[in-house]
Amino acid sequence: MLESRHGASSTPLLPRGVRCAVDAMRADLERDWSVTALADIAGVSARTLQRQFQAFLGKAPRAALRDLRFACARRTLLQGVRDAKVMDVALRCGLQHFGRFSLEYRRRYGETPSQTLKRQAVFTGALASMPSIFISARDRPTIALSPIDASPENGEVARNIAEELATALARAGVAVASQPKSARYHLTGVMRGTGRQTRLTFRLIDAQSGGHLSAYRSDGALDDDAAPEHLATRIAAAFQPCVRVAEIDRARQKPDAELSPNDLALRAMPDVLSLDARGNARALELLERAMDRDPDHALATALAAWARIQRVVYHFTATPAEERARSAELARRARTLAADATVLAVLGNALTLLGDLETADLVIRKALAVDGGAAWAWSRSGFIDVYNGDTESAIERFKIALDLAPQDSFAFNNLLGIGCAHFQAGRYLESVRWQERALMEHPPARWVHRTLCPAYLLAGAESQAHGSFAALREEYPDLTLSEVQQGMPPVRRIFLDRVVDGLHTVGLPA
Repeated sequence: MLESRHGASSTPLLPRGVRCAVDAMRADLERDWSVTALADIAGVSARTLQRQFQAFLGKAPRAALRDLRFACARRTLLQGVRDAKVMDVALRCGLQHFGRFSLEYRRRYGETPSQTLKRQAVFTGALASMPSIFISARDRPTIALSPIDASPENGEVARNIAEELATALARAGVAVASQPKSARYHLTGVMRGTGRQTRLTFRLIDAQSGGHLSAYRSDGALDDDAAPEHLATRIAAAFQPCVRVAEIDRARQKPDAELSPNDLALRAMPDVLSLDARGNARALELLERAMDRDPDHALATALAAWARIQRVVYHFTATPAEERARSAELARRARTLAADATVLAVLGNALTLLGDLETADLVIRKALAVDGGAAWAWSRSGFIDVYNGDTESAIERFKIALDLAPQDSFAFNNLLGIGCAHFQAGRYLESVRWQERALMEHPPARWVHRTLCPAYLLAGAESQAHGSFAALREEYPDLTLSEVQQGMPPVRRIFLDRVVDGLHTVGLPA
């Protein structure tokens, strides 16, 4: 659904014949396409078309068609269309054998189609129950939202979506400009087709450079009574990581002498999100500069509170008590400052790691009331559920965060969260699988081995457990069981006992 500027660069340029064949398949997924029919559309021989598919896509036309059908099913289920049924979705996307569809869907996406659909119902219900809260924010990026280019029969739907999208962007901390000249970014939308063939595409453009930053596409859901506000929330959420990266790049390009407190906070953000020692140190230097210039800068204060407690949790400091106290002081101050959903989510991270789960829950609920599409807030609510022992709810919330912002650089933390939820529930093989994925996505987070090593051991993978322990000792040669206990976030006792017992078994000293 979302094409980032990073992902788009990896898409191969296709010959005209292949592109025509792919477009034809995408337009009629229910048809039993033959290679001969596709070759006629492509204007080449069947043998040539097959050779080109292998050369440029690495698969045969039939395999490509199957991938398109599953991608269609995945998009449709993630859109949370009202009263959707899995079997109907499969048939609409050209997947006729329901049993095989479910098995293959689970193999591809790690969950059943009904689980995907159920999660969207959870998300939709949560949005409907959240009060309408708007918080003004300083230093907001500005987007000019043009009217959606649509045919007359789609005009009213397009206008409704545009209105809801303007509201969703404002909730996400973006100022929607009425004049394109005053905006940093331009967002344009196009709606084409009717009924099941309706396609809605948005493109985000950097106004200064004219560069394409990101795109979002929604197929075929608009004739199924999908609520425009829910679609708009998803679109705004999908664009948030891209806008954040663009704003950080903008701050990085400024001369040091021209940096505002907000620029310094933006520069620090990737290092706070890195969850590694070097990044943490760089972030705190920038954030101290930001707070020196503006002691009431909400983003800088909340990020500093989170960065300080990170030093305790991830063993970046020799003075954990001092860092914990400093983090608590900054968190108290941040709570008194006006904040948007991003700042509230950051503050919720700090409060959670400080062990104040009740206050963290209140802050995260407020973040979601401000912006129901705030992926970071959904993620943090997942960790709060893990620490409170509600593992199934936690997994749903982590996956909602992944659905909303799969391109977010911080998405690896959701993978880790799912791994921790499975560890809490005693599903150790699943825990290993998700923690390995998190570490693969973000290799610097070698502290993950604190929980990955015991998970290996409890799953019966003793050799992998020792390899994981060696990686942990390489990163933290002086780490002790006592320090692990002091640094762990506020997990339940059974979780902590499993970690400590596992690390003790493989040889971590007391």
